[in-house]
Amino acid sequence: MHALHDYVAKQLADKIKSRRVVVWYDERGEFRPFVDEVRGGPRAASEPVTVGVAGIKASLAEYAGSLFELRAVVEPLVSGDTPDSVIIYVPGIARDRRASVLMEQEKAGTTWEPQLKQLAKNVLLQKYTLGVVDEMLPFDRKVSYEDLARAAAGNAGAEPPSILKSIFHDARGNDGLLTAWLVSDARDAEIVSKEATRELIKLVKARLGLDLAADSPLSKLRAIVLRYVLAGEFRLDLSCDAPASLDSVAKPPTKDEESAVRELARRLRTGHADTYAALADRVEEELGLKNAKLPSGALGAIDTFRFEERALLRHAGDLISNGKFGEALALVANREQSFWLDRDVSRKAQWEASRRMAELGNVAMEVRKAVNMTSGDPAAWLDAYVSKDGWFRLDQAQRRLEAWVANLDEEPEERPLGVVRRAHEDTCHAMAEGFTKALVKAGWTVPGALHQTRVWSEIVADKPKPVAYFLVDAMRYEMGVELAERLPKTSEVSVRAAVGALPSITPIGMAALQPGASASFSVVEQGGKLGARIDDSFLPDLASRKKHAAARVPKLVDLALDELLSLQPSKLTKKLDGAQVVVVRSQEIDHAGETGFTFQARQVMDTVIDNLARAIRKLAATGIEHAVVSADHGHLFFANDRDESMRTDAPGGNTVELHRRCWIGRGGSTPPGCVRVTASALGYASDLEFVFPAVSGVFRAGGDLAFHHGGPSLQELVVPVLTVRTRARESAPPSAGPIAASALPDVVTNRIFSVTFTFGGRQMMLDATDIQVRPLLVAAGRQVGAVGMAVDAQFDRASGCVRLEPNSPVTVAFLLNDEDVVSLRVVVQDPATDAELYRSPNDIPVRLGV
Repeated sequence: MHALHDYVAKQLADKIKSRRVVVWYDERGEFRPFVDEVRGGPRAASEPVTVGVAGIKASLAEYAGSLFELRAVVEPLVSGDTPDSVIIYVPGIARDRRASVLMEQEKAGTTWEPQLKQLAKNVLLQKYTLGVVDEMLPFDRKVSYEDLARAAAGNAGAEPPSILKSIFHDARGNDGLLTAWLVSDARDAEIVSKEATRELIKLVKARLGLDLAADSPLSKLRAIVLRYVLAGEFRLDLSCDAPASLDSVAKPPTKDEESAVRELARRLRTGHADTYAALADRVEEELGLKNAKLPSGALGAIDTFRFEERALLRHAGDLISNGKFGEALALVANREQSFWLDRDVSRKAQWEASRRMAELGNVAMEVRKAVNMTSGDPAAWLDAYVSKDGWFRLDQAQRRLEAWVANLDEEPEERPLGVVRRAHEDTCHAMAEGFTKALVKAGWTVPGALHQTRVWSEIVADKPKPVAYFLVDAMRYEMGVELAERLPKTSEVSVRAAVGALPSITPIGMAALQPGASASFSVVEQGGKLGARIDDSFLPDLASRKKHAAARVPKLVDLALDELLSLQPSKLTKKLDGAQVVVVRSQEIDHAGETGFTFQARQVMDTVIDNLARAIRKLAATGIEHAVVSADHGHLFFANDRDESMRTDAPGGNTVELHRRCWIGRGGSTPPGCVRVTASALGYASDLEFVFPAVSGVFRAGGDLAFHHGGPSLQELVVPVLTVRTRARESAPPSAGPIAASALPDVVTNRIFSVTFTFGGRQMMLDATDIQVRPLLVAAGRQVGAVGMAVDAQFDRASGCVRLEPNSPVTVAFLLNDEDVVSLRVVVQDPATDAELYRSPNDIPVRLGV
């Protein structure tokens, strides 16, 4: 036999295997020679005959003028519960889809209506390129089964086998061949020497509909085809008129050829990414598209050229600037997997900044609307702030944006950033104004709320011992919620809100968290110093508070967060041996904010949350499973210094202390926009008076006024109280497979850099599943950076975890949050156990700005 017979037989055999009964309509009688080949000669009788088709035995029944006779002939073969394998061949008539005499047989089995030219084309494409096949099988020329059989067999008179296929022997199909030619001129000399240029031109015409001049050099032909393909995809993706510079580039004439252009462009991007970038840049330059005046919203879903990504990012900025935050979020979501972004972490970082800007704007508008509709006592305001989807999300979105922007080498566009910052500030202003009015009206009490002075007596003291007590300076409520999300899923965690003591400054808030504060607590002046008094103890500073706690709590160990993280596990265990309460102090947030380094403070805030989670897990490994985390106060934090209009003159009088958000003293005046309250009204045994800005303004107190606290806003006064139980676990890596890292930097020169991780290897089981991991940056036992983005993977922004599929590389972008480190390691942890699944083999030097 021959290749065409074998191919047709294989298609027919598949039908028989699938349905047993095949009703084969051959309206033009094209396949009669094939049926004669199967039968072994001309038809000799009306009864069915047994034949072999590609190794399958079947009964062949043929139409000879009467469909009723044909149905009667095959009835005995198909009437049983399991019909025989039967081919019912019906040449010369068309199938009647509504009233076929053979309808019963068609429903019981299947119908087949093949086209001879199409089947022959499939066979011929195994030997020839598309252009040659189209010449052999022109649309308007009638060819017989015998003609096609000879061509498929390569007999005399047929076209010689494809020269191009022999040159591009490693390419799959016509599109693979064209792609290989477009990305490289390495085989041009062979194409010329073997006289295959004509065949290449035929292929381009047949597949893409593009006419090429046969006398042009291959380099010119390649440039023409590249422009045609890339400009074609770009034009097809536009929802507006194409720029005039594309008028000189031909258009694909048919829908099929448009699809071919799209497919070839896709293959270039996905299979030859590095080369594609250079080719696309060259075509973009040739067509002058950088300067094209196109509506950004009309650029479509595919970024063929680099300029599109930048134009769309500007469009996202314009949407944000005009308050269309939802539209901006949708645009960013649609572009997360753009070719250009996946290859350039710095550009992806700019899009991530736009996403965070749009999220902040969106939340600010939602919260502002809710604030305007809120009334009632302070408890109603507190509930609105701390509920599951409460107003604290505004603070969270703002911190995430500012932390991200602080790590960018190039800040986002000024206008959209300014718009969302203003939206945030305006909403904070409205929240502070409404909550302060409610506090004044309620006599400065929040009915039913947990007060900060009861945290020790009602929560810490009741915990099984040993227990860790984390005192985090300036951690606001939203940061506590995020800390809970970053703890292992196996931890038992609860978060509740406590109302801080006024004024919301460190000496007062930290004293309120001390033992005995629930029974006796006042804010007083003694010896010219401001502090809290618990019973007979005056607590103006850290030293006095440590002395007070040590006297009241037996077997207490007090250490700083940095010290805890830096200690080796064995030394930490020894230090904590016999301890009943371990006080862990963190001053990083307040220190960075108060020292006036606004930029550094924005970076530090995220790092502190990660390091607190790390410390809790580290203590659990030593046997201290229970922990309570709280704060002395929260904070208001803006990107820039307060405008002059937001600054207020101090009350004067007898000033004991002046802070940005509170005046403590006696007498003086109450400036416009401020509220005054006596210490006795707050329940303190003192003659002091306090004056606070009623909204989000500040006193003229010197220093950087971007970060401040001391007042009665929700952000300053509401602090988180986390109770955590983290059982110690074996730190053993999973047996599913190893994690490998590639593209590790030799030196870290930017705060944002990428690393590629691959989970698994050749030894992986075939049924291996994905795993969730936590990649991070570590230096001297501390976490100094985390993942900010991931390419081709699920990324949980709250927990910092990335999902890795077996043997699928995933690129993550790290954010370095501590600029003072001299070197770091890249670490991948199991988030459930803290077990290290990967650690970079050497310290990586950090030289920012190099």
